[in-house]
Formats: sequence, structure tokens, C-alpha cells
Amino acid sequence: MLAMSGILHLRLGHGELDRQAQLKLLRAVASFELAKGLIVLLAGCSVLFLVHKDTGDVADTFLRLLHISPDHHFAQVFLKWADNLTDTKLWAVAGVAIVYAMLRFVEAYGLWKARAWAEWIALVSGTLYLPFEVYKLVEHASLLHISVLIVNLAVVLFMAYLRLSARKARMA
Repeated sequence: MLAMSGILHLRLGHGELDRQAQLKLLRAVASFELAKGLIVLLAGCSVLFLVHKDTGDVADTFLRLLHISPDHHFAQVFLKWADNLTDTKLWAVAGVAIVYAMLRFVEAYGLWKARAWAEWIALVSGTLYLPFEVYKLVEHASLLHISVLIVNLAVVLFMAYLRLSARKARMA
């Protein structure tokens, strides 16, 4: 975030970001998208370790490891959810995670190479997340929720700026 604000101060006299600053910001966003993709891919693949296992026992062990009593309401909900997991559901979760990660990787590549299609993907996907992030913030305001909203809003606004700048340049 600090890098983004530092780059935003590199403005030309007529109020537009210079190309070098745009590229640095795009690559920062690309790196962020790559990191998100890697995290989701790791999580999705980790789910596969639960295939052919008693997920209820794994969940109970996990709660005990975190020193959470299985008698608490949320622990009971978690244990019930884990008991209902099937191998098919686990494979489905892993499959969705892989598809999501691939989308993030493609987006990261496109942003790194400053491709317009990737800017559109970042703009649309970032915009889709905004209502959920606002809801989470209203439901439970925390530094994490505020940070996520601010970063996502900055990315969406930057992508909108790039697309509008490109449109103006085409029309001129």
C-alpha cells in the first residue's frame, strides 16, 4: 500500500500517471494476484489430504490443537459441517480452487505484461468483491476488513483510471 501511494505521487503536470508509474503499479497488483492464486492453490491442494479420511476426526483434532472446546456452539457447527464432507465435495472444493487460482495466474500474467484484457478482469472481479467487503465491514468492523476494502478499492479505481485513460487516448 505504501508503494502504491508513493507511486501515485509521481504525476505529470497534466494530472496523469506516467507510463513508468503505471507499469510499477500494474506489476504490484500482478504480484498481489499471483500471491492470492498461490494461497488458494495451496489451500485447495491441502483439502485433498482429507480425501478418504474421517473429516470429523480431523476437525476434532484441529479444534483440540487450537485448544477450542468441542462443547462450544461454533465448534459443534464446525464438527457437524466436517462430518457432512464427502470425498466428492472435497474434490469439488479442490477443483474450484484450482480454477480460481488459474484465473488469478492468468490475470497476474496479463497485468505484468500490461494487457488491457487483464485490466478488465481485475476491474470486474475487484468490483464484484466490493459489496461483500462492505457487508463484512458493516457486520464486523476490523482493521483487516478495512484494509481489504481499501486495497481492493484502490485496485478497482486504478484499473478504472487505466481503462478510462486508454479510452480517452483512442478518442483523441
